Amino acid sequence: MQTVIIVIHLMVVVALIGVVLLQRSDGGALGIGGGGGFMTGRGQANALTRATAILAAIFFLTSLTLTILANINRAPKSIFDGVPPAGQTSAPAQPGQTPSGQTGSGSLLDQLQQLEQQKSQQQGGQPAPPPAPAAPEPPQSQ
Repeated sequence: MQTVIIVIHLMVVVALIGVVLLQRSDGGALGIGGGGGFMTGRGQANALTRATAILAAIFFLTSLTLTILANINRAPKSIFDGVPPAGQTSAPAQPGQTPSGQTGSGSLLDQLQQLEQQKSQQQGGQPAPPPAPAAPEPPQSQ
């Protein structure tokens, strides 16, 4: 069903583009394109205007139908679905704490190295080598 409506929708879009491009310009763009056109009579202009209106209405109908069909099987979702019950809320993290509740040593690099050490110890492997010592600070001139 949805595929048929998509095909109809695409045919309407192509026809709408064609009908709009066939219409005569009113010459409001600095005299560009205001000359004779494919259909110059008054009757043809009314026919193109009417065809544009009909194709636009069909375009809106197919758009709405496709939107409704896409949302039929989607379950309603609430912002409260992800909120835990009142008794199961955890305390907010304190500054300097990692998400697991441990206190961090400061920089992000240090925290990542600690996590890597913990993972290697949990896997039963050799503990990770200690991080390289920091470079000494240059002497400050007085």
